[in-house]
Amino acid sequence: MLLIHGAWHSSLHWNKVSGLLTGMGHHVVAIDLLGHGLNAKFPTSYLQQELTVFATEKSPLKAITITDYVNAAVEAVRALAADRKLIVVGHSMGGIVITQLGEKVPDLIDRLVYLSAYCPTELPSLLAYNDLPEAAPAQSRQSKTIVGNPAEIGAVRLNLRSTDLTYLEELRQIFYNDVPMKGFLPYAHSLTPDLPLSPLAADTRGSAARWGGVPRTYIRCTEDNAIPLALQDLMIRQADDLTPGNKFDVQTLNSSHSPFASQPELLSDILDRLP
Repeated sequence: MLLIHGAWHSSLHWNKVSGLLTGMGHHVVAIDLLGHGLNAKFPTSYLQQELTVFATEKSPLKAITITDYVNAAVEAVRALAADRKLIVVGHSMGGIVITQLGEKVPDLIDRLVYLSAYCPTELPSLLAYNDLPEAAPAQSRQSKTIVGNPAEIGAVRLNLRSTDLTYLEELRQIFYNDVPMKGFLPYAHSLTPDLPLSPLAADTRGSAARWGGVPRTYIRCTEDNAIPLALQDLMIRQADDLTPGNKFDVQTLNSSHSPFASQPELLSDILDRLP
């Protein structure tokens, strides 16, 4: 099983789920997309907490593209696909990556799993879905946490080293609202502050001919304040309309955007029981 993290996250955030699935007998690999985890690069002003400069400093990750993300994932798929069933799980922004895996190497993947993840079919990009009315409640909240102008700095930027407890609480409420602050902070401090903007604007739609032939599961998160349930359900409907002969297997967790942190046992059980 290949695990693809979401925005600002890394392979480290899958740690609890990886351990549980390994104990269930699965071969599990979680990767870092370029610019994330141990591949991260940080704005100098972030490390020094020079907040005025931090709002304008160009991102060291601004040149990263969707091709960079997908190439790393394709390499991992090819390494894992031989002699075993391969399930690929994408969380949140990772959905655009696994959708492109379905386009690039559909013959190497047995199932795609979207964990409250973006699944572009009718609209071209993640940003296009964020412009929809279904996304408005989340985008309104997230706009209060974003540092600087993403178009100017080349990234969507958060300040995970902030000492402002109100700011940190807002981040918790958006992404980890069913995890107490004490449990949230280790996850928050392991995030990368910059999310490259280019992959979010790229056309990452799945086609009926290639992506649409891969069996797929969508795990809905009902208490999600980052990708509202209405937006999750819209993407499920649009995908099913594109490939009515291969609809989503839909599962549901009563969780925040981050069940790998709040409900790792229940999430692992769903992944273990996939068709």
